[in-house]
Formats: sequence, structure tokens, C-alpha cells
Amino acid sequence: MSDGNGSSNGSGGVQRPVGIDELLERVRANYERIEPQEAYEAALAGDALLVDIRYAALRERDGLIPGALVVERNELEWRLDPLGSHRLPEATSHALRVVVICNEGYASSLAVQSLHQLGLNRATDLVGGFQAWRVAGLPVV
Repeated sequence: MSDGNGSSNGSGGVQRPVGIDELLERVRANYERIEPQEAYEAALAGDALLVDIRYAALRERDGLIPGALVVERNELEWRLDPLGSHRLPEATSHALRVVVICNEGYASSLAVQSLHQLGLNRATDLVGGFQAWRVAGLPVV
């Protein structure tokens, strides 16, 4: 029986609302996130595709990670789905290791959940996002 606020007494029906902090915790429990230095080394070795989902104003203000693909968040699934008709040439396989990068590492976690639902199970995101990359002294242009 519902209490009128969207929660359930456990008998089936509607689930209780979840705050964003809890949602992020649940999402992140399903995969291992990656630190900036490890992401940099994986990209250099050709073992990871860095994907920057920050919006244009942030890219213009802070710069770009050399070699990272820029894919706006609202296009991410269409561009990285290996079965999709609008996929990027780099989206060659469900085995592709994708590292999603947002500004601070929050939106990227939710994006990874979506990529996992498409079968891109090696997708992960950058702890601390672009800002952590920059603080680590990694290349930015």
C-alpha cells in the first residue's frame, strides 16, 4: 500500500523515491571507476577511449584532453552504441573500454549506467572528472 508519497509498503507497487546521492552510490557500486593517471596511461596504450561529455562552455573555458572524443551527453548513447546507425567509427565493439569524463565526475557516472544498459560493460568514468585530470597535471589543450 502506498503512503501517497510514491513509496511502497513492500507489497509490490511503487518504490520509494531515491535521492541523487543514493542513486550515485548504487550506480557506482556496479563498476570500478578510474583515476586520472590510470585513464591517461590506458588511453596512451590504446586500451581506453576517453569520451568528454562536458558541454561547450566548459570545454571552451577549461580546454580539452588531447585525443579525447567530444560527445555531448545528449548524444552519447547514439554515438557509442556499436549496433546503432548513428555510431562513431570508434564505437567498434561492446568490448570497447570507454572512460566517460564530465566536469567533476557526477554526470559521467549516470552516463556509464546508460552505456552498461547498452552492453558496453567495460565503460567507466573518471573519478573527479576533468577537474581532477587538470589538477593531476595531465595534458590539456
